[in-house]
Amino acid sequence: MSHRKAVLLMILVTLLWSTAGVVTRQLEAARSFELTFWRSAFNALSLIVLLRWLRGPAFWGQLQRAPRLVWLSGAFWGLMFTAFMVALSMVSVATVLVTMALGPLFTALFSRVFLFHQLPARTWVAIALATLGIAWMFVQEAGGAGLAGILVALLVPLAAASNWTLLQRATHGSADPDAPAPGQDMLPAVLIGALISALLTLPLAWPFQASAHDVGLLGLLGLCQLAIPCLLVVRLSRVLPAPEIALLGQLEVIFGVLWAWLGAGEAPAGATLIGGAIVLAALAGNEILALRQRRSN
Repeated sequence: MSHRKAVLLMILVTLLWSTAGVVTRQLEAARSFELTFWRSAFNALSLIVLLRWLRGPAFWGQLQRAPRLVWLSGAFWGLMFTAFMVALSMVSVATVLVTMALGPLFTALFSRVFLFHQLPARTWVAIALATLGIAWMFVQEAGGAGLAGILVALLVPLAAASNWTLLQRATHGSADPDAPAPGQDMLPAVLIGALISALLTLPLAWPFQASAHDVGLLGLLGLCQLAIPCLLVVRLSRVLPAPEIALLGQLEVIFGVLWAWLGAGEAPAGATLIGGAIVLAALAGNEILALRQRRSN
């Protein structure tokens, strides 16, 4: 896969990811842990069908023989799935997405520390600009938000950065000569994460209050907002470095705020628009400079 195609697919991934907030605001009765349970359960069901179709009957044996690396990645996926939906039930869509946008900084630092990656100066500048834009929105938009909701949302970028770094180590290896050989298949980790999230939240979600309307929307999220894009991003980790995946993932902030504005009436303030513009400029600048560098080489 070419780098350009991988970038375009990653943009599609962020567009699909960004629909969670606006769909959640259309629910009638489902709340908090029940949101997480239904979305994760449908995500797991969708992944079972998709992975069984992709891998054939051998998939179940592969899942049973999955090494610890795959299960660790699954735990990170499960934490991301759970914390994101719980945070959405506590604070605004913009606050959750703004907090999640700290991911590139965490990912770059983790890649440097654990994978010994040397990051180009343009990536550090883009991360700094994106962080500045996020900080601006955070100060202006999240000042009155509940501290608990922000802390729950903060678990998402921490788990995501850990997961992207782990995926890079599994598929590309590390500069550390003592690192394990690359090439580990990490697709089953997404299913493991969905199952962990659904099982952990089931007792907390009972008794169910969701209407048929709610279950239908959460089922749609499980397939289109989680299963398909998460499988795509695992595949894209073979082409795009972890910091670039995290940086492109910042588009979820912009898309998510726009969806919530247009579809749920959560109008962003001027600070959100300014901060979002800074993030977009950082993303565009990093990709343009990367393209010029590849062409010059």
